[in-house]
Amino acid sequence: MSAFPSSDLELRAADERRRLHSSVVELKSRVRETLDVKRNARKHVLLGSGLAALLSVVLGYGFAGVFTRR
Repeated sequence: MSAFPSSDLELRAADERRRLHSSVVELKSRVRETLDVKRNARKHVLLGSGLAALLSVVLGYGFAGVFTRR
């Protein structure tokens, strides 16, 4: 048998379940914050605008190059 009475083991198991539940809740909130599109868009608006402008210039130059010959 075990060195601990079953009531002590049940209390320890309940405590572990509570700690695991709180860890999962904390992880969910962190993931939700990290993947929040609006928050990330506001945080990185300059980088996104710069990349969009660069992509537009590259695509525009390539598209214009199709119709012009040198």
